[in-house]
Amino acid sequence: MKHFRLTLILVLMSIFAAAQKPYLAEDLTGEHLFTTNCEGPAVDSQGNLYVVNYKDDGTIAIIRPGQAPELFVKLPEGSVGNGIRFNKSGEMFVADFRKHNVLKVDKKTRAVSVFAHEEKMNQPNDLAISNSGILFCSDPNWQEGTGQLWKVMTDGKAILLESGMGTTNGIEVSPDDKHLYVNESIQKRLWVYDLDKEGNISNKRLLYQFPDFGLDGMRCDVKGNLFVARYDKGVIAIISPDGKLLREVEIKGKKTSNVTFGGKKNKTVYVTLQDRGCVESFRSKTRGAR
Repeated sequence: MKHFRLTLILVLMSIFAAAQKPYLAEDLTGEHLFTTNCEGPAVDSQGNLYVVNYKDDGTIAIIRPGQAPELFVKLPEGSVGNGIRFNKSGEMFVADFRKHNVLKVDKKTRAVSVFAHEEKMNQPNDLAISNSGILFCSDPNWQEGTGQLWKVMTDGKAILLESGMGTTNGIEVSPDDKHLYVNESIQKRLWVYDLDKEGNISNKRLLYQFPDFGLDGMRCDVKGNLFVARYDKGVIAIISPDGKLLREVEIKGKKTSNVTFGGKKNKTVYVTLQDRGCVESFRSKTRGAR
């Protein structure tokens, strides 16, 4: 009996240690609860995770800590969400890649309104946000392999920052608001710009050139390292602010579409998977910036 108890204790300790080990991916949800457009993870100030396209395109799910996903809101007819961001007031913004919008969702009433609309947008894809509340939107044209870059002011005015880019996708603002990062999926390039308080960009330079596979959503930790979804490779690449590949975190699925931080001490990284239609997670040694 003593031998059995000791074995059981050792097994439980091993399970606990594995659960706490950083950079080890595990399933947060069951498979195929989300469509092949599974994307846009974001965590609110209460620790709830939101992911777009739950069961059907045009929906957003809420995943409360320790619970299964459930429907949070259905977007207006024809709208399909992609990236999600929250401002400091807790307002939710959603990139609507079908109808050239950035939508705003009232979390209390769940009412959906158009925050910004611009017909010159291709397919608003991912969102980033500065500490002052200025939104930045990647805008790819997948058929032509090109893309644009927009900023959306706090009054909802959309301003084109750059056109003639590659397929703009993942986008993020550095923790100190001094840099904007944008990647191009097909071209496998990660760019960095200097960023001023009005959301203007300058001094564009190549931060990192990937040799293969695709690029998708990304987020910064508090040290300014970028956690980049490597679509079709099934890893999250961690790139330092000076352009060094620090490590790659292996994910169970291959089509890693986006990432965000949340959980205990904001050190849990949530990853959306389009091939598995689910969310995986792993612990990071550093906490997320936002």
